[in-house]
Amino acid sequence: METIFGNLQGLKPSQIKQLQRLYHQRLPGDRLTTPEFAQRLAAVSTEIGQPVCAYINRRGQVIRVGVGTLRQTQIPPQELPRYGAERLSGIRCVATKFKPEPPSSAALTAMALQRLDALVLLVMTGEGFERRGGGATGYIREAYLAHLIPHPEANWTVSQPLSLDRVSQQDFLELTEGLESEFRREFVAQQVEVDHDRALLVGVMTDNLSAQQFQAGLEELARLVETVGGDVVQVLSQKRAHPHPQTVVGEGKVQEIALAAQTVGANLIVFDRDLSPAQVRNLEAQIGVRVVDRTEVILDIFAQRAQTGAGKLQVELAQLEYTMPRLTGRGRDMSRLGGGIGTRGPGETKLETERRAIQRRIARLQQEVNQLQAHRARLRQRRQHRDVPSVAVVGYTNAGKSTLLNALTNAEVYTADQLFATLDPTSRRLVVTDAETQEPVELVLTDTVGFIHDLPPSLVDAFRATLEEVTEADALLHLVDLSHPAWQSQIRSVMKILSEMPITPGPALLVFNKIDQVDGDTLALAQSEFPQALFISAGDRLGLGTLRQRLLQLVHYAVSMNAEMGELPASDSPAQQSRRSYDFP
Repeated sequence: METIFGNLQGLKPSQIKQLQRLYHQRLPGDRLTTPEFAQRLAAVSTEIGQPVCAYINRRGQVIRVGVGTLRQTQIPPQELPRYGAERLSGIRCVATKFKPEPPSSAALTAMALQRLDALVLLVMTGEGFERRGGGATGYIREAYLAHLIPHPEANWTVSQPLSLDRVSQQDFLELTEGLESEFRREFVAQQVEVDHDRALLVGVMTDNLSAQQFQAGLEELARLVETVGGDVVQVLSQKRAHPHPQTVVGEGKVQEIALAAQTVGANLIVFDRDLSPAQVRNLEAQIGVRVVDRTEVILDIFAQRAQTGAGKLQVELAQLEYTMPRLTGRGRDMSRLGGGIGTRGPGETKLETERRAIQRRIARLQQEVNQLQAHRARLRQRRQHRDVPSVAVVGYTNAGKSTLLNALTNAEVYTADQLFATLDPTSRRLVVTDAETQEPVELVLTDTVGFIHDLPPSLVDAFRATLEEVTEADALLHLVDLSHPAWQSQIRSVMKILSEMPITPGPALLVFNKIDQVDGDTLALAQSEFPQALFISAGDRLGLGTLRQRLLQLVHYAVSMNAEMGELPASDSPAQQSRRSYDFP
């Protein structure tokens, strides 16, 4: 029996049968509608007192009948043909409306989201009326014809009120072929490399965020997407007191996102926050485009950048722990191995296996990470037995840590103006001549993975073997990119992460980098806020001599503090301990 969609409450069985009989109608392939079909649709609509929508394919077959508005009866994205931005869906809609007015924006948006060939809106009188000269009873006052257009400033066009005869005489094949030809030319003109995701970013500004923090977060998300190889084609945002529990943003914004994604040809939606598995499923069902969150983008960057066996091991563990609760309903997406952001990496071949097998894999990887921890602990003990003090270079991602390591030690660590260019810790020997005693002093300088605000918990857990290089170091060099607009927020983010580590890191030296790229006002502000800090340019090798001497003072201070004070009082909170570590003069 044919299914009737939409609002069926209160309908009589006889009325439902009238709706079901619409499925048996057949329209000419070259006509939008016929007067007979339109009048019959209007008669049924008048009988039940509600709008009715009939969806018709290009063979003239009625494939869907719904009671309600176009938005209430629209075809779900997953059930629509996926032809791409250069094609229409091959489905048109003939709908009824009681008020004598053009299609609403909601109806036009629904038309665009379904990429309908056309929308014929029949405006009715509300009841049958006698035509001039008597004769058959008619139900239609006028009609509107709407369809999509490939125009940068408009998504659709709507005709003036037309007579039913004029709409019925419209050459449907000529209309659709012409439109698809225009869409094809526009698509070719905008086409990008097929291996690039075209990403639409979505930000949600809640009450706990300032406008500056929100904007900085969106800009950082754009950098993350570009780092992983995607192209940001549009950014949308919404201000809410709290994220919507089901879709993060409101229903209207979801429709706006779906329409914008179709308009700009986006094949990926990226949210600026973590999404629950249910939220991802709900959004994908309504938008019809793959949806990922900030954590998934970061994981994808790590999957691309991991070079060593240890790095790949930790990335795979993080991916599996993140993906485990998101397996339900993602079978189709996860089968596209290497198919874009969030679908590649060491762990992707495990994603379609049974949950129990994935759990066994996670347990095995955790054992290997524990072994990695033990191995690195032995290396640190060996250095400690040689009485070689160690300094870990920490800081926000892309602060210039690897560039500084290369400049100080003549290492050849990979550097790039990219987020998370370094994943694996790299230790190099640094010999500094003490300016007072003229004696050479050997240090071990360790480059570490960059931090980022709201560092995903799965990464923190998986990379604990790497992060222990920070907690086990005698002292820290906290490098800050002073040229970044949000440098103050980045300092707070790094200190927050350090304060939450299970073992309190040693004393830290705050060093501002890239001073060659900042103006005098920014430099003066940083000097007034952090008078004990050092200012350098690792790229131009400015201030490195002073930095070497301050590093000597730092490790001497750290060693003496450990010898005289022992462990910090257990009553101190991690945050207090972290703040105290910045008291190094």
